[in-house]
Amino acid sequence: MELQPITWVIPIAGLLAIAFALYLAYDVLHRDIGTEAMQEIGGMIFEGAVAFIRRQYQTIGLLALGGAVVIGLVITLVEGKQVADTDIYGLDLGWRTGLAFLVGAACSMASGIIGMYISVRSNVRTAAAARHSLVGAVQTAMRGGAVSGFLVVALSLLGVYSMFALYGGFSHPNQAPFLIVGYGFGASFVALFAQLGGGIYTKAADVGSDLVGKVEAGIPEDDPRNAGVVADLVGDNVGDCAGRGADLFESTAAENIGAMILGVAVYSIASAAGWPHPEAWIFFPLVVRAFGLIATIISMFFIGGREDENPMNMLNRGYWVTTLLSVAGLAFVTWVMMGTAQQSGVGGIPVWIYFFGAGCVGLATSVAFVYLTQYYTAGTYRPVREIAEASKTGPATNIISGVAVGFETTALTAITIGIALFASHWLGQQANLVNPQTGANVGGIFGTAVATMGMLMTTAFILAMDTFGPITDNAGGIAEFSHAEPKAREITDRLDAVGNTTKALTKGYAIASASLAAFLLFSAYIDKVNLILGNQIRAGTRPPGSLLASVNLADVSVFIAALIGSMLVYFFSSLAIRAVGTTAQSIIVEVRRQFREMPGIMDYTQRPDYARVVDITTRAALRQMILPGVVAVATPILVGLILGYEAIAGMLMVGTIAGVMLATVLNNGGGAWDNAKKYIESGQLTDDAGNVLGKRTEAHAAAVVGDTVGDPFKDTAGPSLHVLVKLLATITLVMAPLFIR
Repeated sequence: MELQPITWVIPIAGLLAIAFALYLAYDVLHRDIGTEAMQEIGGMIFEGAVAFIRRQYQTIGLLALGGAVVIGLVITLVEGKQVADTDIYGLDLGWRTGLAFLVGAACSMASGIIGMYISVRSNVRTAAAARHSLVGAVQTAMRGGAVSGFLVVALSLLGVYSMFALYGGFSHPNQAPFLIVGYGFGASFVALFAQLGGGIYTKAADVGSDLVGKVEAGIPEDDPRNAGVVADLVGDNVGDCAGRGADLFESTAAENIGAMILGVAVYSIASAAGWPHPEAWIFFPLVVRAFGLIATIISMFFIGGREDENPMNMLNRGYWVTTLLSVAGLAFVTWVMMGTAQQSGVGGIPVWIYFFGAGCVGLATSVAFVYLTQYYTAGTYRPVREIAEASKTGPATNIISGVAVGFETTALTAITIGIALFASHWLGQQANLVNPQTGANVGGIFGTAVATMGMLMTTAFILAMDTFGPITDNAGGIAEFSHAEPKAREITDRLDAVGNTTKALTKGYAIASASLAAFLLFSAYIDKVNLILGNQIRAGTRPPGSLLASVNLADVSVFIAALIGSMLVYFFSSLAIRAVGTTAQSIIVEVRRQFREMPGIMDYTQRPDYARVVDITTRAALRQMILPGVVAVATPILVGLILGYEAIAGMLMVGTIAGVMLATVLNNGGGAWDNAKKYIESGQLTDDAGNVLGKRTEAHAAAVVGDTVGDPFKDTAGPSLHVLVKLLATITLVMAPLFIR
């Protein structure tokens, strides 16, 4: 098969992104490392993060190895010729799926580890840069974050491309996407445990440190007298860097594979009609992602500004450059790859223009979620200020206001996602890609896939902004811990507030992409089931007319499965939040003990035992992550085995909707609580007489309590739900033959 020259951009862009990430890492690691005191606390954070990651990934690695063996055996025993969706089945398919699972898991682990390593090396350099320049500190933190962003997306792109090639994608492009779904499952599997373990660690340490230090002892955040402060700073990296890196790696891998599976339907039409390069419809998702990487590389040179400028404006400038270049790249790719000979869409408009429009819908959705999340979580807008005002009357009203804001965010989220799906589906339908055998217009579904790919073009920049958050949070802690000059602390405080917003908007972006991707992966599941059912019909083992055209919620089995899918979202969140509470209790007890038994801590004559708190947090977090992870993996498999392939489709559909809505509440509500506390700490809240209500006031104590409630929402349960939603889809894709009886 002769490939289009444009497909060479896939490996070129992937390797270029890795090389650029190495350049950024070199640049950051050769910057000023600050004072001796800064280096000391930076070293403790690094040691704690490495110790946790080593123990966590040893556990996850063993689970992944066992999972690969089980999946390989199940596929070997179950997916025989009668239920195979390709010419490969039985043992041949079993070992391929198990290997793909392991490769996906390994790449996901590598993404998290590398991102965290650079993050914990960037924090002390950002703190050092803040002693001299705001712009220098922003560039240091953003470049450190971009290392993670580029490596995650590049490894995802190259991993899918390599597995596709290894499994015969160049000779049988219509079969290879079905053979590599195990890669997406492996990435999802690791991401779930990485996000859970890191999220439990970071929020348990944060809650324990804040409640005992800031509320009970009345000392500042990140004060060196607080024994939990190092565990808190370590947690920022293992949760927000390693966890989110694995999360977005899984997103990009699973969604690429799902889009490629949907491209197979167009490939069949293109082949039958004699269009040039029919395989282009399958390669399209990877090529688009490659152009997104190139756009992000260019945008990194636009991060800069004035010393008196809002740091968020500097980051937004880079984001807009990425977006506009992605639009140009999308136009070029659709024009080159979506050739349909003489066929045109509705109104005589070329097919590629409709799909270019669908991709722009995805990019517009990305922009919408960035600004929607900023509105709900930044201190310059009504929701955060409303929560801060409610803090004047105590923690109860603060919590009531925060919960209300979290619920409110679902309205615009649902409307935005709904508009994106409707518009991209409609545009795809206008392309008029009709299968002559079935009469089905597959353009609508492929339009939603193009929108998802368009949205994911900016993933590397979004992930860089996400990692910017924990780097600046750590930098603030290091500045406080090392008693840096007031100018440095002022700059790190400003960056920390911006970092809270960037972390929140990344979660908004992740859940939006999960929503579009869930529809994409749901459609891919239907395609895979119908491919198997069609083979059975042709073999005479199943009656004609039994393809899965729709999911009947009136069927009792489907309704039960849908109910279980909705329940799973809430039960899983309960387990994750309870795990934070249980782990935090251990930390609170230990920090209180040290204050009680080591009175010299308060006057700096005794040094707290930081290592003990880090060890307690590590052991508790790893122990607590197992149960919710096992529940998430086992439930869809059991439902599919008991109730069948149509029922699991209902579970996937309803579970996705429930997961998206609850994750929105948890992410945005928690982010708003956090920045309401920061709003008060920055001295922006006043009483009726105009007096500032800042730190060490009752309003501040109420805001700390609210932030404590929001911590496991926004950094444990909420982000873990992103992974759960996509895990449901990848499990059903891999295990589909197991559910067909």
